[in-house]
Formats: sequence, C-alpha cells, structure tokens
Amino acid sequence: MNLDVLPVRTGNAPENMAHDFLLLQRYPQAETARFRHYRWRGPAWTFGYSQKVAFVRAQIPAGNQDLCRRPTGGGVVDHTDDWTYALVVPRAHPLEAIRATESYRAVHECLAAALRVQGVPVRLARADESGAMEGGVVGPGVCFRRAEIFDVVHERTGEKVAGAAQKRNKSGLLVQGSLWKPACGTLVDWIFSTRRSSPGSRARKAGLSNSPAGRISATNRNKRSSSSIRRPSGTSSGRESADAAPADSPRAEQPRPVERNAGQP
Repeated sequence: MNLDVLPVRTGNAPENMAHDFLLLQRYPQAETARFRHYRWRGPAWTFGYSQKVAFVRAQIPAGNQDLCRRPTGGGVVDHTDDWTYALVVPRAHPLEAIRATESYRAVHECLAAALRVQGVPVRLARADESGAMEGGVVGPGVCFRRAEIFDVVHERTGEKVAGAAQKRNKSGLLVQGSLWKPACGTLVDWIFSTRRSSPGSRARKAGLSNSPAGRISATNRNKRSSSSIRRPSGTSSGRESADAAPADSPRAEQPRPVERNAGQP
C-alpha cells in the first residue's frame, strides 16, 4: 500500500482541524494511506471532541482566540511549540482493523523509533504510569501534563514527548498526533525527511525511514508487501504550500463528527 506524504501547510486552528477531517472524509484516493505535518500561524490550542468548552477555557491563557475542537478525542493540546501531524489509514488496512489501543501503540512505536535514531532516549509509557504526571486524574485533561499508556515518554526525565488521538468511521482511521519539542531535551531535525529529494526510494532501499511517515510505512510493510512512500503528483517535496485552505474546506465551521473516538493526546 502507498503512503502519500502531503506538503506542509500553515494554518490557524479551525483551518488545520478542517484539513485533517477532510483528509479522512474526502481524499481523492480513498484507498491510499496519507500523512501530513503542518504548522500554526501563532499560539493555538485544540481540544478533544467530548471535552466541555468551559473546562478547556479554564486551562488556557485568557484571551486566546485560536481555539478549535478536534474531530478526535483526547485532551487539551498546546500547539505553541509542538510538531503536529495527521495520519489517515483507509478501511480494511491491518492498522485500521486492529483495536484502538493497538493502533495507538503501533503509531507511537514508529515515532519512538524515529526519535531514537536522532538520539532522543524515549520509550512507550506503561499501564502503571498512566495518569501519574497529573495525580492519577481520570479522563482527558491537558495533554502534556500526564502520560497515558503507550504515549511516548523520555527515558530519563519521564516527561511526555508525544501523544495522539484517534477516530474511526466508514472512511478509515484518523490519527492526530503532537510531539512536544521541549520534552525531547536534545536537538532534533524536525524536517529530516523533507530535505531529501527522494524519501520514498530511500525508505524502500533501507526498509524504513527516519521520519515518522517512513516508520509508519515500514510498519505497514510488515503486513502488506507492496508498501511505499510517495508524494501525490503536483505537490512539492518538503516545501510549504499555499496557506489557503481547500475551496471546499469549512473555514468558520468546526468539524463535529459523531462517530466514536479514541485516544489520549
């Protein structure tokens, strides 16, 4: 199965959330897995689909206007200094078909492997560590204040490095993830894969890539023999595309899907 690595976009919170939701619902090649990393116009926050707005506003700086509900679950995420991505896996793919906890674990194993290659000592959080950073609070709170099972945590400090949230519906699996850069504690090349002219060929030759997208593709290859990374025709390699959202993207309207959600960013 191919993995489309899409161009980097910069947007505000509603734009980025709308792009992710449309990536799940209306991608032209619905049978293809797709991955995108994106940036933020300024300080922004997102929160899980089931969270109460009153609770969310109490957790963020007063007057913050760039705030949007995600189509996935989980907690409040501060995007001030994170590395944000979205992954969509189509229906019937093995990663989409397994239980939510297992797909969560598989994606974070890929991210942890990519970070370790770059010298960041990380591992996945254990069940007995879940909620330990925030006094064992149950339910989605503020993402990087505590680690949930299978989140990526720093081996030395125990600080949470990466979390994600998932949504499954008839179109497939959407994973929205965030890596908190300060928690890495070392210099990381966040655009490692986009500075090579042919990331797909490199990944195929080596059997993996040091980018999160490549690691996910390598995991998929263990289940499907025809996986590859490719860039959709007409897109630039690693260059930031136009900031404008797609013509059919709902700018003012926040996506509010009703299907089940899973995950704890």
